[in-house]
Amino acid sequence: MTKIRPLGDKVLIQRLEAEAKTAGGIVLPDSAKEKPKRGKIVAVGEGKLLEDGKRAKIQVKKGDEVLFSSYAGTDITVGTKEMLIMSEDDILAIIA
Repeated sequence: MTKIRPLGDKVLIQRLEAEAKTAGGIVLPDSAKEKPKRGKIVAVGEGKLLEDGKRAKIQVKKGDEVLFSSYAGTDITVGTKEMLIMSEDDILAIIA
């Protein structure tokens, strides 16, 4: 399997599966499902390089479940898994 190591303030996220049913119990076909805006952090970079040469600490860590903005990141395929690589700034929250 290919190993991906994000650079700088980038993170690698595996999307969580979209809901197959609506709140009312209607089963959705794949074409009607929205891409989920939730995912699990798979890998993180070292942090953003600051002007003084130091690195800003990344606020997320491997294994965190997060919410991110709708059009965030770039879709990539790692082996058979579809993932996203995005800037830490595109992450809205960590799900506790």
